Amino acid sequence: MSSPTCSAADLAPLFGPNTTDAVAAAGYICSQFSTVSSKFTDAGYAVDTTYLLFSAYLVFSMQLGFAMLCAGSVRAKNTMNIMLTNVLDAAAGGIFYYLFGFAFAFGSPSNSFIGRHLFALQSFPNSDFDYSYFLYQWAFAIAAAGITSGSIAERTHFVAYLIYSSFLTGFVYPVVSHWFWSPDGWASASNSGGLLFGSGVIDFAGSGVVHMVGGIAGLWGAFIEGPRIGRFDHAGGSVALRGHSASLVVLGTFLLWFGWYGFNPGSFAKILVPYGAGGGYYGQWSAVGRTAVTTTLSGCAAALTTLFGKRALSGHWNVTDVCNGLLGGLAAITAGCSVVEPWAAIICGVVAAAVLISCNKLAEKLKFDDPLEATQLHGGCGAWGVLFTGLFATEKYVMEVYGGEPGRPYGLFMGGGGRLLGAQMIQILSIIGWVSVTMGPLFLVLHKLNLLRISSDDEMAGMDQTRHGGFAYAYHDEGGDEISAKIQPNFGAQRA
Repeated sequence: MSSPTCSAADLAPLFGPNTTDAVAAAGYICSQFSTVSSKFTDAGYAVDTTYLLFSAYLVFSMQLGFAMLCAGSVRAKNTMNIMLTNVLDAAAGGIFYYLFGFAFAFGSPSNSFIGRHLFALQSFPNSDFDYSYFLYQWAFAIAAAGITSGSIAERTHFVAYLIYSSFLTGFVYPVVSHWFWSPDGWASASNSGGLLFGSGVIDFAGSGVVHMVGGIAGLWGAFIEGPRIGRFDHAGGSVALRGHSASLVVLGTFLLWFGWYGFNPGSFAKILVPYGAGGGYYGQWSAVGRTAVTTTLSGCAAALTTLFGKRALSGHWNVTDVCNGLLGGLAAITAGCSVVEPWAAIICGVVAAAVLISCNKLAEKLKFDDPLEATQLHGGCGAWGVLFTGLFATEKYVMEVYGGEPGRPYGLFMGGGGRLLGAQMIQILSIIGWVSVTMGPLFLVLHKLNLLRISSDDEMAGMDQTRHGGFAYAYHDEGGDEISAKIQPNFGAQRA
């Protein structure tokens, strides 16, 4: 939005012949006008920065949601372990994203593959980025690492967590975010040098960039490690090793849902942006509200679909399944939340629930063990969200959010042709390929060096006792003596 200007030469003739020194008066008025205009400009920057910082705080609060969800989804004997990994995801991720990750993701000018500037935030802030933007992107990076930690829970060496988390947040994830979010990225929807298929990839808040990256990394980690002891019986049947606290699962789900309002609407980065001539009730602040609504509706639709779907399949009203279904709907809508109508978000959530249920069935048949269903939820539902955007993105919203020349491709089902859908398919394939060739070999090397999976004795006893000096829970008898919780090796096992 351009600021109005004041010219003393243009203003002076308007004072009339009775003005003693019209030029001096006009100059004084224009100087005061410029001062006021600068104050409004400063206020605009302050509003946008405050909005982005608040969004960053919301996204960071999702780490608490991940921690609670993970803790409730594992058996009590591994609670301290999974909680510590969540803390270290944030801590190690912060250092490596500061040193390398942000530069690889957004260090312009760069090539189309990887950023080359701003290592350790050198030459920062600048006209493109302020510190608030770094904080926001760091919160995204550690979210991807948190997804992966759930896939390999209850059986992984602690050192392996540190290695993969640092590598993922410092290199693997930043490269993907550069491809699709940096103006220099080869598939970015804001690339000024030429858009992929004339549209670029629309992944507004990261169904692919965040959720698929974390999910595919978790897929390789869990696959190379193999299932937990007791997850499948000798005949190949599935045995449910249920988490120890549905209460923590529900708490974590609500915290994640709350944080998603920073994740999706916050990805606008600015809120004080008018659409058109300005001066009306409609602007980017309206798009922010609409994005929050589409996020909400997709999660709600997925939760209800999962509720009745699992009831039909298992005969139970299972709260943990509903929580995972809701999160699957939120992960799916993340790509297209800003460019679809609210009614389309409901379709997104319904299909996301079906995708999650189907992926879980497939995982059981393949004897794939992911304690938090992170691969199925974030990988499967994230991929559906990317495709959904290519089907349902509307022309009006695409032009408002991404700009460009008239005729820019939009959703196939909305009359925009198949070019955007083609770009979205390219994103899915490129993420699968990149994460596979980077994280797959890393997990394999850790496995060969015996740094990935703990011993069977430690796994049966629980890592809290064998690796972290005691159990997460302690009880007191009537005499006041503290008694550590004694967890049986088969705690939480139940025939599926």
